[in-house]
Amino acid sequence: MTSPDPNHWCPRPAPAVVTRHDRARGNHVLLMPERIVVLTGSARHVVELCDGTRTVVRITEELRARFPDAPVDAEVGPFVERMRKEGWIR
Repeated sequence: MTSPDPNHWCPRPAPAVVTRHDRARGNHVLLMPERIVVLTGSARHVVELCDGTRTVVRITEELRARFPDAPVDAEVGPFVERMRKEGWIR
């Protein structure tokens, strides 16, 4: 299976995935059937931008503008690809 083109693919949450703030954990989480993923660091920001309206390139650009000192270019693409492989986004 090949990765989608980051210039054209607009990732969005998979149908059974919900993002919530978990007060007990003090973090945002992805809720899925029989699974919870705790979003640490900047992961929440990436997930929030995966709303089906932005390409991966645009997500990276927006995060680079928000966090100019962060290694956005090196981390966003691999994280989005991991989320796709895990089935959290489509």
